[in-house]
Amino acid sequence: MKRTTQLRQLIESGELNFIMEAHNGLSARIAEEAGFKGIWASGLTISAQLGLRDANEASWSQVLDVVEYMADATSLPILIDGDTGYGNFNNARRMVTKLEQRGVAGICVEDKIFPKMNSFVAREQTLASVDEFCLKIRAMKETQRDPDFVVVARTEAFIVGLGLEEAMRRAEAYRAAGADAILVHSKRKDAQDIEAFVQAWGNRHPVVIVPTTYGPSTPTQRFRELGINLIIWANHALRASIRAMQQMTQAIHDTQSIAHVSEENAAPVAEVFRLQNLPELLEAEKRFLPSSAPAAPVAAQ
Repeated sequence: MKRTTQLRQLIESGELNFIMEAHNGLSARIAEEAGFKGIWASGLTISAQLGLRDANEASWSQVLDVVEYMADATSLPILIDGDTGYGNFNNARRMVTKLEQRGVAGICVEDKIFPKMNSFVAREQTLASVDEFCLKIRAMKETQRDPDFVVVARTEAFIVGLGLEEAMRRAEAYRAAGADAILVHSKRKDAQDIEAFVQAWGNRHPVVIVPTTYGPSTPTQRFRELGINLIIWANHALRASIRAMQQMTQAIHDTQSIAHVSEENAAPVAEVFRLQNLPELLEAEKRFLPSSAPAAPVAAQ
């Protein structure tokens, strides 16, 4: 089954599904091995692993390079965090073309202006006009070649404090413009915004959420009861890896030793090789290298 079809089925199944954040090929492969059915290529975490801020400091082509490695590393469908589409309708529709060429299953675009700022940053945020964003959605949908390619429209109405009525107005306009699903975003510590939206929305179109701030206080079963279609666990792989790297590098610096390193706090080198699919290369060498040619080096473990 095509990856685009897989993603579309996750969104349209009528059941609650989940996709996991990844920010490079390795984290994408780990998410697949954990059992997830899809990948969220997060703008925040891809920017962070490049050492950049989530404010469109990474160009769309740099992000695309990372996502291409992710698509190579996993068989799962990838939904990319496309921010605002990196400009106007023309930038957005070109990005759709390049994503399809790389086997990416869908894109999520948000109704802020370019360059965007991360939604959780405590500063004023500005939204694009409804008309402009609807036309951007239409341009993207008309550009896609695969009918199953997914365009998710994300409204930041709650993020900027415009309330339920504006969130509903924007979501309905985006649905009518051709968006395949609506992502309604909130930074509250509870799910009040989401509950109000879903109850008013009436199950008229698939709903996607990112419960980074309100997930800890809201049982997942509640999202099922509300009829949410897709949950994005949006940044947790990167956050976990940051904490692990901080602890390990600090301990090595402070002790001037690696005596404390064990398989309990660091993956063995053999696990790195496995995740890189090195065994496939070693088998291929037996078939395709002449017996006199040097084999690929294998580092000491």
